[in-house]
Parts: sequence; structure tokens; C-alpha cells
Amino acid sequence: MRVAIRYAAGSDVGRARENNEDSAYAGPWLLAVADGMGGHVGGEIASSLAIQALSSIDHEVPQAKLVEVVERAVLAANQAIAQKVEDEPALQSMGTTCTAMLWSGTHTALAHIGDSRAYMLREGILYQITEDHTLEKMLTGEDGAAPHLANRLVRVLDGRPERKPDLSLREALPGDRYLLCSDGLSGPVDAETMHQVMTTESDPAAAVGELISAANQGGGPDNITVIVVDVVAEGAEAAAPMVVGAAED
Repeated sequence: MRVAIRYAAGSDVGRARENNEDSAYAGPWLLAVADGMGGHVGGEIASSLAIQALSSIDHEVPQAKLVEVVERAVLAANQAIAQKVEDEPALQSMGTTCTAMLWSGTHTALAHIGDSRAYMLREGILYQITEDHTLEKMLTGEDGAAPHLANRLVRVLDGRPERKPDLSLREALPGDRYLLCSDGLSGPVDAETMHQVMTTESDPAAAVGELISAANQGGGPDNITVIVVDVVAEGAEAAAPMVVGAAED
């Protein structure tokens, strides 16, 4: 049996940032979230370049080549960033996370680098299926503030040649629901709230809206980007691809 996907995507600047450095793409075969970094303009460019490279593989791919194709696209995104930095050295500090899923038949290939996340809801249980590429670091307090732990990204797409994603191949079952998001959602919104929205709101677009609203209610400290995906029996009408965030512009 083959499966298809129904999806919705949304992105919001949040309540603390002036511009949106996140980008995302959702199409019939490809889903991807990229959270850019590198200051004003740089992060927007990095995430947009990643989504541009990945969107080229939104087409049917033989199941046996899923992992190879999505890996190649992520490495192409990294190379595009490297070329941009070479052309414009002022952008050398830019980079982006990347979490992408490529679908075919009854399987999906997952590629991941950074601290954006993918979750799977199966039979009522929400699983985090990616691992954050971060390291806890103790930061010294300033002006009398107490020292505190902070997470530092240790793997992103930034044009350096050794940047490679985690890769896996997963079986997709009708009834599964997936969530891809930047840390603008997973930071302020706890797993219990995510689970509640994912299990009670049947429409993917409405679920996206509720999750973004929850992140803003939690302070909206970062850009918020969300994709919600339902796995359905093949035969469902495919929606048009969606591009949101910085890449939309």
C-alpha cells in the first residue's frame, strides 16, 4: 500500500524579533524547515538558500534512493551557502539548521542538522524523532546576574565541508501525524501542549495556527515555523506546495 500526505505550514516573526530568519517548504513529496542565523539578513539568506536547494527534490523518487537524494540536497544547500559566503565575505557568520523529510511509497527519509525538530504522533503518543545538535554551556552572569546554562549549536549548515546531516529511513503508516518546527516553537511550548494540539485539532492548518499562537503566548522569543503533516491512504488530492518565512520573499 502506498500513502500520501496532507500538510500545512506557517511562519511567524514572534514577539521579540524584528525580522524572520526562518524558512520552510511543504510539498507533495518534500517537507523542510530551516532556521537561519547570522544576524540581520544573513540568517534570512542562509535559510532561503537551504529551502531553495531542497525544493528541487519535491518530486517522486524511487524508495530505494530516498536517503541518498535527500542527503545530496542537504549537501547542495551547504555548498550554496559556501558559495554565497565566498561571493560576499561579510556573510561568513551565517548558517542555518535543516530538518527535511522526503516521501515515497510507504517510507520517508529524514535528514536533520541543528536544533529544529521533527516529531511523530502515532497511536496517541508523541515522539521526538530528531536529536538536537547542541551542547550545554555555562554562561557567566553580567551585572550581578547568576551564571546560567545555555545551549550552543554545534552542527549547522554554514558552508564548511564537514557539515553532514543525521539520516534515517522510516516507515510511514496511515494515521501517523508529523510535526516539523524551528526552536521558536519547541523552546516556549512544552511537549504536553504540542501533544494536546496535535491530538485534538484534526485540520493541519488549524493545528499550525494553534501551535504558533501557543508559542506567542509563551513569549514568542524567537521566530516560529511549523509544518503539520497527516499520512493518509493514497488517493487524497495533493495540495499546492507552500513556501513560508524568509524564503517566501
